[in-house]
Amino acid sequence: MRERTLLAGQVEGVLRLEADVRDTLDLVELAEMEGDEAVLKDAMRMLRDLAEEAKRREIESLLSGEADSNDCYMEVNAGAGGTEAQDWAEMLLRMYTRWAEQHGYKVTLMESSEGEQAGLKSATIQVSGPNAYGWLKTEAGVHRLVRISPFDAAARRQTSFASVWVYPVVDDSIEIEINEADLKVDTFRASGAGGQHVNKTESAIRITHIPTGIVVACQTDRSQHRNRATAMTMLKARMYEQELQRREAAAAQTEAAKTDIGWGHQIRSYVLAPYQLVKDLRTNVERGNPEAVLDGDLDDFMAAALAARVGATRSEASATAQ
Repeated sequence: MRERTLLAGQVEGVLRLEADVRDTLDLVELAEMEGDEAVLKDAMRMLRDLAEEAKRREIESLLSGEADSNDCYMEVNAGAGGTEAQDWAEMLLRMYTRWAEQHGYKVTLMESSEGEQAGLKSATIQVSGPNAYGWLKTEAGVHRLVRISPFDAAARRQTSFASVWVYPVVDDSIEIEINEADLKVDTFRASGAGGQHVNKTESAIRITHIPTGIVVACQTDRSQHRNRATAMTMLKARMYEQELQRREAAAAQTEAAKTDIGWGHQIRSYVLAPYQLVKDLRTNVERGNPEAVLDGDLDDFMAAALAARVGATRSEASATAQ
């Protein structure tokens, strides 16, 4: 039902885009006839915006994976680099939050663990909206930051790493069997803002699935029971993603990249010093304005990675068929 609604929305969007293009072309013709440079300039700008939207919709048409239309969870974990890496993890979380908000997605903080001096050791958010998992799944991997450290009195250049992991929210139509005997459940006090309740009640939940080693945590609610229910949903989502990895070679490569948060495993480098550059090491897409990228301007990277991933999957399917 949800897929049918999304498909109808995509068709409606394409038809609206076609109508907007026709109207804008009519406006261009009228402006040229009347010699109105101001209107002509606005109309050309509108055409460029429509071209960008058409490009985005073309990429969205590639979102045909089993769970691409689902909401998703995104985990960010600090890697090698101590306080510097924890600050980098917080920067990444902000970057994805800004991207999601700019595209009309809802972002919910599920769990976070603050760093000793600054930043975050880890955090999990839920991103809700059409094709959230389809867009964000290619962001999974290790992200490398090079900059002059604000935590170094000598102002030396530092390299830091943080990992990102993305998995789809599963709905009731997807059955995941979990044996309670395979679970280790821990309670702890929620961190961050929350008033006296946070300091007195161990309402936060951490669940470890012993056979797979998967760990999830939730501290969004004051109720321990509701946090446990949410954590179980997150666990099912992780286990479902694990099954998807077995079916998709590209996802399996992403899982391998997550095993070590450090040198040789990064998917993207963000260089702030000595020069300004963000480069995706999988697609070679580069941007010379890291400030905009860190403020959520990620569409070019996502589109290229998605196109490459879909192309690799199709090539593999074709080779298997032959």
